[in-house]
Amino acid sequence: MKNLYLPIICLSMIMAGCSHNKSKQTDTGRRFSAVTVDIKIIEPRLLINEFYTTGSILANERVELRSEVSGRVTGIYFEEGSQVSNGDLLLKINDSELQAQLLKVEAQEKLAEQEEYRSRKLLEMKAVSQEEYDVALHELTAIQAEKQLLKAQIAKTEIHAPLSGKIGLRYVSPGSYIPSNTLVSTLQQVDPIKIEFSVPEKYSLTVKKGMHLTFTVENIDRSSDGMVYAVESGIDPQTRTIKVRARSPNPGSLLMPGTYARISIIIERIPDALTIPSEALLTELEGTKVFVYRNGKALSVPVETGLRTSTDVQITSGLSAGDSLITTGLLQISNGTPVVIKTSLTETATSVQ
Repeated sequence: MKNLYLPIICLSMIMAGCSHNKSKQTDTGRRFSAVTVDIKIIEPRLLINEFYTTGSILANERVELRSEVSGRVTGIYFEEGSQVSNGDLLLKINDSELQAQLLKVEAQEKLAEQEEYRSRKLLEMKAVSQEEYDVALHELTAIQAEKQLLKAQIAKTEIHAPLSGKIGLRYVSPGSYIPSNTLVSTLQQVDPIKIEFSVPEKYSLTVKKGMHLTFTVENIDRSSDGMVYAVESGIDPQTRTIKVRARSPNPGSLLMPGTYARISIIIERIPDALTIPSEALLTELEGTKVFVYRNGKALSVPVETGLRTSTDVQITSGLSAGDSLITTGLLQISNGTPVVIKTSLTETATSVQ
């Protein structure tokens, strides 16, 4: 009976051995099979660090035109939506009573001047006392002060343009009685215009007066240029942002106050920067690394990073110009894995106007 089972046992051992050899050959083939990858030749290029935010278009100057006195409107001298010049008369309120009082005071002033003149001559001849002359002089001075007061009150019955710009809609009508502080219209200077926006706290020391920016608005296809002219003195503790204002030319008044603006600010320009696609960077507990192609194999290289854009990462240490960066198949390779190059892409230097 033992002799009967002996051939069966031998056959089983032979088949197991063959299976083990086949499995070993398969594992060896898998371990040393090459992975097809894409590579990119690293070359220096100009890297632009840009910051994007949103803001609003403001008028360079904006004034609410309000009446300083109450009274009946006797004249409106502007067209709604028109351009006006600095000093133009825009509105007149009835001042007939004040004008009558001014005529009376002017007549009194003439009499007081004559009296002061006579008293002065008599004082020179020692015909009157100093006290009598002082009374005449005081009377003249008081009348002149009253005259100046009436002129100031009359001036308040007129509204003149405090600056050149575009006037808006009017809110009063000729002949209507308006109380003091009534809003008559608004006047805006829109060339140049201002752009107001906020930047995060981390850029508070970076964004400075004189920095260049570009912006776009919804109803204009082209972008416009501006320059920062003022930065708020402190950071808003609620939003942790700092407010910034810039100016931009606005020929033709195409940009309107209140418009929503998309803004781009160039924070820094780095010439000859080495950058890689973001997807080629691997993060581990020990740090960050990339794979480069050398002598037919994938080599793991630890790197240090700098600026990041929407698509690229700056490499500050670990890579050199001319290195062949592996950009695909990263999950299938490890240090020393044989690789086969599928394509080679060269990243050329770029320039920004």
